[in-house]
Amino acid sequence: MTSLKLNTCLAPMLCTALLLSGCASSGDSPTGTPDEVNQIQAQLLGDMPLPAGARIMGTDSLIIGRGDNWVGRVVLNGLQSPTDIYAFFQAEYPKSGWTTVTAVKSKTSILVFTKGERTSTVEINEGSLTGPKSIITITASPKNANVIAPTKR
Repeated sequence: MTSLKLNTCLAPMLCTALLLSGCASSGDSPTGTPDEVNQIQAQLLGDMPLPAGARIMGTDSLIIGRGDNWVGRVVLNGLQSPTDIYAFFQAEYPKSGWTTVTAVKSKTSILVFTKGERTSTVEINEGSLTGPKSIITITASPKNANVIAPTKR
């Protein structure tokens, strides 16, 4: 029975690892046509729209599950400026049913969204001179995931 539970738990994680390794070469840069890359990213991230041309950085991401129920962290390279990426998330996430909880525009911009029983935090940073214009980190988790305050003894 324990073996069956272990296999049931490991199967989704192995599938996710294979998907990530399948869309990355050298563990970082997605390969394939833009449509193929977008399709793989949509399968992984489900109802979370991404800015045009954004690419998952496989070595920095941890995606458990896929589609509309994934949890973890995904790091993306963005082709647009941090200001444009911020505007994209403010405009597009509500169109996909996400509710804005808070939004802070600064050197490191943070947006927090909820949808149903899920929470998503989007962090946007400026990229490097020779790399992408923006680095986007999206963290997804269940809302109020049984958080219990420690008791004093």
